[in-house]
Amino acid sequence: MASIITISALTKVYASGFAALKGIDLTIEEGEIFALLGPNGAGKTTLISIICGNVNPSGGTVSVAGHDIVTGYRGSRTAIGLVPQELATDSFEKVIDTVRFSRGLFGKRRDDALVEKILRDLSLWDKRDARILELSGGMKRRVMIAKALSHEPRVLFLDEPTAGVDVELRRDMWGLVRQLRDTGVTIILTTHYIEEAEEMADRVGVITRGELLLVEDKATLMKKLGRKTLTIHLSEPLAVLPPALAGRGIVLAGEGWRLEYSFDTHAERTGISTVLRQLGDLGIGYKDLDTRQSSLEDIFVSLVHREEAA
Repeated sequence: MASIITISALTKVYASGFAALKGIDLTIEEGEIFALLGPNGAGKTTLISIICGNVNPSGGTVSVAGHDIVTGYRGSRTAIGLVPQELATDSFEKVIDTVRFSRGLFGKRRDDALVEKILRDLSLWDKRDARILELSGGMKRRVMIAKALSHEPRVLFLDEPTAGVDVELRRDMWGLVRQLRDTGVTIILTTHYIEEAEEMADRVGVITRGELLLVEDKATLMKKLGRKTLTIHLSEPLAVLPPALAGRGIVLAGEGWRLEYSFDTHAERTGISTVLRQLGDLGIGYKDLDTRQSSLEDIFVSLVHREEAA
């Protein structure tokens, strides 16, 4: 698959001396959904702002659809649609007018059929003559997406796309993002909702303190770093964890009613049979067992905490 965004040794140091980005190297493939995860202040928005031409880099290079963002600014910017985190629209404009105007800003000819399709795909057609101030927060965010798509970009940036919207609308927007990807649009999103990345992304990047910790296929990342937790539901509660179990990474939980044992699913020996045999030797009865796979959130928290502790 061809790359549509190539970033090499990208840095950003502000006048105060704060290094927001530290040597970022990243390639994004055409037609993928890429999720960029990181805590507040990690550098996510700075990275997007540089790619989109809103912030000047201190060093390194970035190309979008074959255009350098500095020497080929017009070509790179035309290839990009940006939906910023903050809602910014003319409150007194009609929905259809603001989308048409956005298309015109890129020198595109008026195309009423395309604008209608975009508004229909975003469930905005019935609101086309409504003024922006009359819309709900979720609908305003849809208008922002419509504006970003109006000039037919090849890459769409979504900075916290579902911030402040309810769960139902969030899932609707997940469906919309998949539809856009199916039409060939490359999607890059930043999000605080881990389940959003886990639900939609093809690849995941984790950034913190201006450094890219890793970039990995989501399924591979889950397989490589994911662990499982065996939960043992006891027949009778334990007041304390027996010393014989203490060195095995077993935790007493649920007010003594549960034992939780975390293990590597890819290890040659998981240790489960040994743990269960020890329970029998100690006369500890149990009534049920279940396992849980580590989520992307577990992995993300583990990575960030590991970096902060370094």
